[in-house]
Amino acid sequence: MISSEDAWGLILEASKPLPAVHLALDAALNHVLVSPVRADGDLPPADRSTRDGYAVRSADLGSPPTVLRVRGEVAAGSDAAPVIGRGECVRIFTGANLPEGADTVVMVEDTEPEQGEVGGEELVRILKPLERGSNISLRGEIAREGDELLPAGTRLDAMAIGTCATAGESSVEVHRRPSVSVVVTGAELREVDHEVKPHETRNSNGPMLAAALGLRGYEVVSSSFVADEAGLITEYLRTALERSDVAVMTGGTSVGKYDLVADAIGAAGGTMCFHGIAMAPGKPSLFATTSQGGYIFGLPGNPLSAMTAFHELVLPLLRRLGGWPVAKCRPSVRGRLAEQVPGKKGWQRLMLGRLVFGKDGMTAELIRSSGAGDLVAGSEADGVVIVPPGTSGLEAGSACTFRLWRAPVTP
Repeated sequence: MISSEDAWGLILEASKPLPAVHLALDAALNHVLVSPVRADGDLPPADRSTRDGYAVRSADLGSPPTVLRVRGEVAAGSDAAPVIGRGECVRIFTGANLPEGADTVVMVEDTEPEQGEVGGEELVRILKPLERGSNISLRGEIAREGDELLPAGTRLDAMAIGTCATAGESSVEVHRRPSVSVVVTGAELREVDHEVKPHETRNSNGPMLAAALGLRGYEVVSSSFVADEAGLITEYLRTALERSDVAVMTGGTSVGKYDLVADAIGAAGGTMCFHGIAMAPGKPSLFATTSQGGYIFGLPGNPLSAMTAFHELVLPLLRRLGGWPVAKCRPSVRGRLAEQVPGKKGWQRLMLGRLVFGKDGMTAELIRSSGAGDLVAGSEADGVVIVPPGTSGLEAGSACTFRLWRAPVTP
């Protein structure tokens, strides 16, 4: 058996990002940029107010309170261009261009109307002193025309989509995201809505993996289950490879009489890259490729083992195919252990855990389970504590690496 890190290395050697496609911006969420996005003009394109208030000349403020004459107003989106002279100001609103002659904006909260009028003019009293340039966003202070706003390799989340829109990018060049088929094997499996006998079990792996993929925006082309028959498994696998970039199989990956997935992969034209990892849970996981550019994973049949291997192996490959930088394909966070964690000599252990946020930072608490089939315990987990293979365990209070399966709930 190989280590988890060596398995990841073999996956990287066998894979590369999928080709580029051009997508409309509203279809590009979670895709990764092939080309950088650059500013098509200065951002902002003019000096603008960041507050509702009055645009003034700082030289006129002196020692407040100061009374100024109001010469009209400028709203966001208005092309009005009043000119401010000595002793004058303009009412201005957030996002509006700064009038000529003004160099400061006084917030409306720091003013009050001056009682009475002089020659029919509106007056305002400035109550507080201000530094020149206050409450102004200067032209080009975010970016200058041609500046790189988003580098290649950026995953387009909501903020990045907004940045593209700001730069006038109605379509973007991104890596195609991989499609996935899920094939669950096992003669004991029954449909979710079927009554089950003591020797049977409902197909939970299929819905679980399809949901884990869908949650991250991957297209699940098909999800099916098949009995432990070599010919049928091969047929289902061939169909999965024809329909999708990646086939994810569960069950039948160990060395028993009915563990037929490895042979089915060979019959379907796959070439084995590894079979067996010194990782618990997840030991019988396998990975193969095809000459047509397909990828095959065989995951254990027990649900928690399958989900662990999914996050350690499958999801990182999908990110890699989608163009994610390699360093971001297997993200983890650091925390401190709430209790001692035993190790397993020569093996990497992955222990269900939740993250708790307190005044001293992030703490990882272990979640007890009754075994690799305990989905109820798995549903409480934020991910797993990774216990390295070269250690007898980790002490309470020590730093640990935590692989996130989902975003933890914070106070």
